[in-house]
Parts: sequence; C-alpha cells; structure tokens
Amino acid sequence: MTSRGLLDLIICRIPGLSIRERVTLCTKFEKEDEITILFREDVEKILGRPAARRPWTMDAVRRQAEKDAGAARLRGMSWVSCVSPGYPPLVREIYDPPAVLFYRGNLPDAERPAVAVVGTRRPDPPCAAAAFDMARYLGKRGISVVSGLALGIDAMAHRGNLEGGAPTAAVLGSGVDEIYPASNRPLARRILETGGALISEYPPGTPPRPWRFPARNRIISALARGTVIVQAPEKSGALLTAAFALEQGRDLWVAAAGLGSAGTAKLAADGAVVLRSAASILREWNMEDGGTECPVETGGARQEFSGGKALAVSLARMLDIEVEGT
Repeated sequence: MTSRGLLDLIICRIPGLSIRERVTLCTKFEKEDEITILFREDVEKILGRPAARRPWTMDAVRRQAEKDAGAARLRGMSWVSCVSPGYPPLVREIYDPPAVLFYRGNLPDAERPAVAVVGTRRPDPPCAAAAFDMARYLGKRGISVVSGLALGIDAMAHRGNLEGGAPTAAVLGSGVDEIYPASNRPLARRILETGGALISEYPPGTPPRPWRFPARNRIISALARGTVIVQAPEKSGALLTAAFALEQGRDLWVAAAGLGSAGTAKLAADGAVVLRSAASILREWNMEDGGTECPVETGGARQEFSGGKALAVSLARMLDIEVEGT
C-alpha cells in the first residue's frame, strides 16, 4: 500500500474515464478519503462531462479497489502513481502517461538509458537472430531492453538481453498477473528472477484484449531512449511503436536484417536510420566501450535520419493515426 492508500486504485476503477482524465484525478487528490466521499455527479462535475453510460457508485468502485489491493499483495505486485517520485520520469513526460503503472519486479533504472526492441510475431530466422544478438550485446554493456513479451522478435529481444546479463522489462497488454501468451510464462518468470520487470497500466486481473496492445506500445517506446524496429510487415503493430517513438522525441532505428519486410523498408525509405551494428547505438549516445561490434544486418547502406517529419507523416497515413506535429 502506498502513502496514498487506495486512491490510485480507486481512480483506475472509475468507469468510462480517458487516460488523461485519470491523470487529472490523480493530480487533484492526495488521499483516498478525499475521493471516496464524492458521488458520481461530483466526479462528472470535475471532468465536465458524464463519466460513463452504465451506472456506478463510489462504494462499488472502492470495493473493487480493495480487491485489487488484496490481489496485488498475494501476487507480489506493486503500483506507482504518475504524481509519485518513483514513477518513471521518461513516461511522465509523454502526452498521455498512464495514471498508474502496475508492476512486478524492479522498474528500469531511470539513470540508465534503455532501448526498445520490437517487431513481428512471425520473424524470419535472420531477423530473430538479429534481435537476440543485438539485445545480448546491449545487455553485456549494461543496457536494458524494453519490449512487449509477444512471440517472435519481442521474446527474442528479452532472451538476448537476459543472456547479456541485463534486467529486461516487458510491457503487457493485460494485468501483470495475466501473462500472454501463456507460452511465454517461463520467460516472464525468468525476467523477474533476474531483476527485470513486468509492467502494465491495467489493474490486476485485466485479461488481454486486442485493443489493449496498441495502447501499451506507447509505454514501450516511452520507457526507452530509443526504439529499434527489427522486422515489421505492413500494418504491423511495431509501426505504431515507431510512431509513438517519433511523437515522444525518441531515437528511431530499423535493423538492416529486416529490410525485406514492407513496413521496415518503408521506415528506412522515409528516413529512419538503418542500424548495421548495435555498437552504433552506443556511439550515438557517446557510450562507446571499445568492444567488438555486433552486426544486426546482412548488408545495406546506412541512411541518415531526415528529422522525422516525413517519417511521421508516412506512419500516420499507413496506420490511420494522428501523430503530433503532422
């Protein structure tokens, strides 16, 4: 239990609120008894609109929050509010930070830069190997990898980072007690056993649903200083992560090994840097250690990043989304 008591869990369980409205309530209140005395109409007045179509009461919301707190204790879960000092500072600065982050394990070290490594669930073998090797190389140099615990590129990136000795972080599209896919439960256990983290904006018991995964992608990119798209077919969710990275002002690369996929090739054509070696990331960040470079491609010339505008516009058109500044 935090010093704010059940307040943050209560805010997470009020039906029908947007992400930013939950942040507003977290900012406005400091103790749970300040919000539990309110009625639905009071909350709607603060927000300036009806909060949900279906009826709800603050008493029912509080009871659910108490169940969440009990589940968190039983399953070794913690949570941190966007107004609390322990909240990841890079996530706090984005346009739509989660009001509350739930996690098991240890949140990434805010003093060390992390790299997001993402891609398709059905990678070609060279791309799967590239994800693993790059993440292992970074891990051996103390750089944690953030990904989504999905099959394919995500899982290979987590495994490579573990092999390199770094605490990797997985962001879920479900509660952190609802591991998906089930086949990655052993990987999730290993992540926790080695000092990493399972992270989600969803309360305990939240099942995986298709619409929750695109939203979690903004957290993957937000936790990292830069994002690498290893292999992305057209319409891949990894392209949405790339769009979020640009919107958030993060570095963006594509792995040369994945240029045979339409989405990855389009990113490169629109100006993303083609990553030929994981050592290039350390050079870009002035963190060179003189070690052997880790190739992440089978050929191809490096392209300079064009500043992001053309790439952001292209992503917005491909994915039918709005990217800030386009």
